[in-house]
Amino acid sequence: MLLSLLFLATGVFGASWIAPGAVWYDTDGNKIDAHGGGVVKRGDTFYWVGHGVSNQTPMMYSSTDLVNWQNLGQQASSVSGMWRPKIAKPNGSFWLFGQQDRYVLSLKSAEFIGGYQTSAKVHIPPDDYSYSDTGMFHDDATDTWYLLTSADHNIVQINQINADGTLGDRVSDLRAGGYEAPGIVKADGTYYLIVSGKTGWRANPNKVFTSSSISGPWSGSGSDIAPQDQNTYGSQNTFELTVQGSETTTYIYMGDAWDSEGGEGSNYVWLPMLIDSGSKTVQLDYHPMWKVDVNTGVVSYPETLRRYSPGSLSGREVTNAATFHNVTGTGALQWLSIHYRVDNPQVGDVYIIVNDQPAVNISSLNSRAGYHDSVPVQLKLEGGDVNTITVGRHDLEISVDGLEIFEEE
Repeated sequence: MLLSLLFLATGVFGASWIAPGAVWYDTDGNKIDAHGGGVVKRGDTFYWVGHGVSNQTPMMYSSTDLVNWQNLGQQASSVSGMWRPKIAKPNGSFWLFGQQDRYVLSLKSAEFIGGYQTSAKVHIPPDDYSYSDTGMFHDDATDTWYLLTSADHNIVQINQINADGTLGDRVSDLRAGGYEAPGIVKADGTYYLIVSGKTGWRANPNKVFTSSSISGPWSGSGSDIAPQDQNTYGSQNTFELTVQGSETTTYIYMGDAWDSEGGEGSNYVWLPMLIDSGSKTVQLDYHPMWKVDVNTGVVSYPETLRRYSPGSLSGREVTNAATFHNVTGTGALQWLSIHYRVDNPQVGDVYIIVNDQPAVNISSLNSRAGYHDSVPVQLKLEGGDVNTITVGRHDLEISVDGLEIFEEE
């Protein structure tokens, strides 16, 4: 009911920006469902494989711009409960590795899209520990695929994937405490191993360790990749993507913004990474909305078409509310950014009302709601300067500064 009233557009949906924490839709207008996943590029197309929370099986999406994603469907409909699936191609076949029932499971297909069948439960040398968040790294310099795992004994380890899909000897490991969700990015000859602490579905400050070789050793005590109080902007690492353009190379952190149960309310946090090869540090470059030109590698941000100031106070359905009048709509899904501040984003829900529709919790549209002064959401407004939008909070104060709409591309 709610989606049909407020958010769904008819026809093919075209996205224009990456908004960390917001709900993302595919080209059919459905919420993207690919958690704990990874992205690989073949030709001019990027393929995103992740765990489908709605159907408990690996899902695949494709895109040529990292913004508009087409749903390619289930990749292994007979497999259920496979978490953190990642694609590898160590030989002529295609492989999916992921976690299932305290083991790493491998799936194999002769085709890149679809047809993946169970190959085997993976035995991880040297001690067969396999309960893990699975990660994947492809080293372009040697065309070698590596499976990253962490186990009950708190050792993050890296194993090369053999040509037959089995795992070779352990290449290196990290013994620095209770870490999971490993991913690797390589920049200027240095390997950066990014990991999450073990806090269930709750976000924590993800860390980075470095090495001059995939064989280790991994140095440092683990530096934060974001301000510690931001808990990696409410996300957990899943994969690092390198976009090598004609003008610059952009490194992208891919994280999951889990809900309290790792369920369908979970979203995604993707951000550019600032890698300092001198100090061997990684910092996430937070922006509410951004995108990367996959040809040049250049990151850009939206331009404001119009900013609205609150026009009046309203007590309709919510108290302490601000109303914006004559907001311009396109008649389809579009990005808006709401500028407001609250004392504690975890106490009291902030709502948005569009025209005569029911009030909606903004945090259901963007999990970063309340944590930043600018909160992007996608809404379907009526075409023209005819929309009224109210932002408010039940029985608690809210400071609303304005609302922005953006140039459509």
